[in-house]
Order: sequence, then C-alpha cells, then structure tokens
Amino acid sequence: MEATNTALDAGALAQLFTEARTHSGWQDRPVTDDTLRRIYELAKMAPTAANTQPVRLVFVKSREAKERLKPALAAGNVDKTMQAPVTVIVAHDTAFHEQMPKLFPARDMKSYFAALPPEAREYTAVQSGTLQGAYVILAARALGLDCGPMGGFDKAKTDEAFLQGTGWKSNFLINLGYGDPAKLFPRNPRLSFEDACRID
Repeated sequence: MEATNTALDAGALAQLFTEARTHSGWQDRPVTDDTLRRIYELAKMAPTAANTQPVRLVFVKSREAKERLKPALAAGNVDKTMQAPVTVIVAHDTAFHEQMPKLFPARDMKSYFAALPPEAREYTAVQSGTLQGAYVILAARALGLDCGPMGGFDKAKTDEAFLQGTGWKSNFLINLGYGDPAKLFPRNPRLSFEDACRID
C-alpha cells in the first residue's frame, strides 16, 4: 500500500509552528469541555515507549481549582495562569504498567515494566509523558487554541493539591485559551540548522 501522506499547506504549518507563539495574555473566551476532550483524543496518538501512554492530564478550569493551584505558582506565572481559561497539569502515572494488558495485549509488558527498578520505570514515564505533553500543545494549536507552557511551579504543592493518592506526578503546566496578540513579546531568535544539527 502506497503512503498517502502529503505535506501540510503553509497555513497549517504557520498555525502549528512558524506563527504559533507562547502566550501569557488571554482573551475572555471560554474553552469548552468538548474541546478539551478533542485535545486529548488527538494527543493520545503520540508515540510512546511500548505504547505505555503514561501521560495524565488535569484540566484546571473552575475558579475554585485555579485558587488551589495558585499557591504552587512562581510569582511571574500567577497572573497569566489565573487569567487563562484553562491550565493543564501535564503529569505522568508512576504505575502506568498496570494499564499494559489493555495497551499492549500482544505481550506481557506489565510484568516487564513491573520488574524494572523504580527509577527505570520513572524514566519511561517522564520521557513518554513529556512527548505526549508536547502533542497536547500541537493538538490545542490544531484546534485553534493558543498555549503557554510553563515550568515555574512547585511540583510538590501541585501534587498535594491535585494528585494525592493517584500515583501521578506533575511534569509541567500549559495555559490554554485564545491568546491576546497585543500582549505578545517580540519573538526571540532560534538556532540555525547549522548550529543545532548534524547529518552524519
């Protein structure tokens, strides 16, 4: 069977990559629960090690939930996060291997991962969960939203407030909504291919 993939047009590439920006100012427009479900349905298609799919997402949307998150935020991230319609806690499940009979029915991958040292399982969860988190950004952009990913927060406080008793651990945050272009800063430079890449 011949491959049917074709290159995306310039408009799609601009929306996903070249014109997409990290937003810190937001329009007063809601993000529906249906849109959040659609984001996950796209992001879950990300490649992960042995189809482990360790990412776990908490969509912090209500005012009460935002107030619970607020004490964990670095000072510079408070206003932008409180104003964003939704903040996603991108987490990973340290017990992801419990789902392996469902996710990899062809082989007993649950026993394989269960036998690994805890730090090796954690590495798999963080690596694949981070990859899935990047797909959340792309999925949100593909659906017309803007994103503001952040690392400035206290993971222990976040986990205590939202993830207690789950075995999930927070990795990073993503503010979601419709960005206010008037509040964007000039784009910083990127490294050139020659600076960042080799072809061996």
